[in-house]
Amino acid sequence: MFITFEGPDGSGKSTQIVLLAERLRAAGHDVLQTREPGGTAIGEQIRHVLHDLANTAMQPRAELLLYSAARAQLVGQVIKPHLERGGLVLSDRYFDSSLAYQGYGHGLDLDLLRSIQAFATGGLKPDLTLFFDIEAEAGLGRRREGAAEWNRLDAYALEFHNRVRAGYRALAAAEPNRWARLDAAQPIVDLQTQVWGLVAERLTTRS
Repeated sequence: MFITFEGPDGSGKSTQIVLLAERLRAAGHDVLQTREPGGTAIGEQIRHVLHDLANTAMQPRAELLLYSAARAQLVGQVIKPHLERGGLVLSDRYFDSSLAYQGYGHGLDLDLLRSIQAFATGGLKPDLTLFFDIEAEAGLGRRREGAAEWNRLDAYALEFHNRVRAGYRALAAAEPNRWARLDAAQPIVDLQTQVWGLVAERLTTRS
């Protein structure tokens, strides 16, 4: 089973993926936890380039292609082999991030983006996508106050992040069978309970 975690910056998804991985492992599952961009030595190098605040001149199309390159490496080297062995994969972001950020955020053509993502991933889609929904301003406030890196994308204007959030909502509405929306403004414990309930239900259905 392949589960992805999506949402605006500061939504708390990175905290929730760790909590879910721990609980699934305790239940006996073979869990691979990864992230985008990153998850491989090559992907982590690309992550540094993408997130470096010194790279403000990066063009949206270059941004898209770098994310896609890191994604192709992650899928081929890590995600697909683990799924083929019967394991469970949790990924902090996947191709929906490119649709939300480079598509809705930057205004790149969504159909073209979908073709590029299909090529980068070999057509691999998640079984379940958890959408941690939060107002863009609140999420960015968390980023500023927290210990997480403040990166080049965080520094985009609030209007960009509002478009990203709207994009996520549109993507979730278009595929309700794959997406599950969660109110990310809730306390961590309440959110964790809801995440576990959604995942446990899917695992039961698939068994």
